[in-house]
Amino acid sequence: MIFDRKNLDNDTLLAFYKKLLFPRMVEEKMLILLRQGRIGKWFSGIGQEAIAVGSALAMNPDEYILPMHRNLGVFTSRGIPLSRLMAQWQGKPSGFTKGRDRSFHFGTQEYKIIGMISHLGPQLALADGIALADVLSGKKKSTLVFTGEGATSEGDFHEALNIASVWKLPVIFLIENNGYALSTPTNEQYNCRELIDKAIGYGMEGRRIDGNNLLEVYNTITTLNKAIRENPRPILLECMTFRMRGHEEASGTKYVPNNLFEWWAGKDPVANFEKYLLTEGVLLKDMIPAIRKEFAAIIETEIEKVYAEADIIPDIATEVQDMYKPYSFPAAKPQPAAVTNKRYIDAISDGLKQAMRKHPNLVIMGQDIAEYGGAFKITQGFVEEFGKARIRNTPICESAIVGAGMGLAINGYKAVVEMQFADFVTCGFNQVVNNLAKTHYRWGQGVDVVIRMPTGAGTGAGPFHSQSNEAWFTKTPGLKVVYPATPADAKGLLLAAIDDPNPVIYFEHKYLYRSISADVPDNEVMIEIGKANVIKQGEKASIITFGLGVHWALEYADKHPDQSIEIIDLRSLQPWDQEAVEASVKKTGRALILHEDTLTSGFGAEIAAHIAEHCFKYLDAPVIRCGSLDTAIPMNKALEDQFMAKARLEQTMERLLAY
Repeated sequence: MIFDRKNLDNDTLLAFYKKLLFPRMVEEKMLILLRQGRIGKWFSGIGQEAIAVGSALAMNPDEYILPMHRNLGVFTSRGIPLSRLMAQWQGKPSGFTKGRDRSFHFGTQEYKIIGMISHLGPQLALADGIALADVLSGKKKSTLVFTGEGATSEGDFHEALNIASVWKLPVIFLIENNGYALSTPTNEQYNCRELIDKAIGYGMEGRRIDGNNLLEVYNTITTLNKAIRENPRPILLECMTFRMRGHEEASGTKYVPNNLFEWWAGKDPVANFEKYLLTEGVLLKDMIPAIRKEFAAIIETEIEKVYAEADIIPDIATEVQDMYKPYSFPAAKPQPAAVTNKRYIDAISDGLKQAMRKHPNLVIMGQDIAEYGGAFKITQGFVEEFGKARIRNTPICESAIVGAGMGLAINGYKAVVEMQFADFVTCGFNQVVNNLAKTHYRWGQGVDVVIRMPTGAGTGAGPFHSQSNEAWFTKTPGLKVVYPATPADAKGLLLAAIDDPNPVIYFEHKYLYRSISADVPDNEVMIEIGKANVIKQGEKASIITFGLGVHWALEYADKHPDQSIEIIDLRSLQPWDQEAVEASVKKTGRALILHEDTLTSGFGAEIAAHIAEHCFKYLDAPVIRCGSLDTAIPMNKALEDQFMAKARLEQTMERLLAY
């Protein structure tokens, strides 16, 4: 192993050695604790320390690093006290996630580290969003994100690299190629000769280096950083290394040939760097025991401090409260009563424009939304007013765009992501339900992202452009879900969603875009998320609904004025207005829940269950649901009409009123 010190002085080299040795000694201690049964699990990075330490030393302290679970050296090199890390590993109150997540699955703005989630690939797109925020802010910064050779097979890898290349983002995508994804060797993971060959397809530079050579890692990333800070562009960096322990300790290493261990043992990053410093006269032999003794004492003290710390006392109120970032809905200000009659689609467009003017850090991203104006022309003309930096056409890569939105939020921006159709969110589902939704609960980071979801049937668009998929998200804690039925609500709820620092899924019904119009306030009037609207008073029965169902209910009530139907438009589905629903049901004694989604497991089931549990003694009839057929949505109009809940509304109401 050849080391090139370049212009590094002796003191710096000695400091580097200490940075490299410390995580190795922590790891060795963890293995002892594991054998003693004092910790339950450990993902060892022994043999890979040079990558974590060298890369962290090459980054500026205010630049983000997104590591994985074998990168202890990133955390220690950034100066995180071992006691805090140990508290995180042990699920203690002083850990970064308050016992809510394990090992390195956390982030910290204090140290500019954003940890992984278990799905491996999603953090790559977060790096894109973080870097995009820096570019938009005019900051000359680099972002470093880690992945393993196994995760390069994931779609998230492709999407993130493609976005970074197309948008010329200053991101270093660092692959730790340690030979095995758990037990699967590289020859069963990919068929290219080297992983940096993939860089060619993305139009980016690829570099391959010895990941066990601390100075090669440090010098390479230092050089790359200088270049991409001035001339933003992504780099794919493959660091060759080896995992000297199992994927995690329980996995063992029986699947690895012994000759590989022998060969890579000769390339141990700590031993080789130590030997180099001894030959250079930077390190003296009698210094090594002293350094090790000092570190051992620190490690022992820091670890025992955490074991002495009190355990977490579970508290339901705290757990529920921490799912969302605290947000106080602004008090309504006296506003002029100026209104303009607008279509539903124009109210959405108007809300987006006002939000863009109010929030200079707001970015809208989606397919064809710039010059073309979006599939439904909602953002037509936006580029001329706000520019392409903030109105961003995206490649077809829903996962990466949702992830980039989260990265923007982490780095001080707001993001609105347009799904061309709500159905296409499946391609970004993991980012939504596992990353956006859980981040604040896990480590207290607000995720200021709104996902616009053109939804619903009625336009003959068939099974892949017509689904009402709100129930996929209403059962996911951490997300807020809104579904406006009127132009005024469409604008007011959109403004509120963008103002809210939590992730919001904003459903907008395609059928309503150009089919309805009403007066909409000209100025910024937000509608509080979680508040229903009683749009028609009645005495005999309550219809509880949202979205297109509101218009079905109004049409039914107009046809049957003698039935005195009360109509509740929920407007928000997560949270939903339980108080308003209970008040209406207690008043009328009968409840019909109407929604466009399939009957089975539609959101109406949750409302029906709540009413049965909390309003039973006020009911004069069973709670009845009216939903669409439990089939996919057909394209043919006659079949689509038959599918929709509206086709059964009359007979369902008759059954309710006749009970």
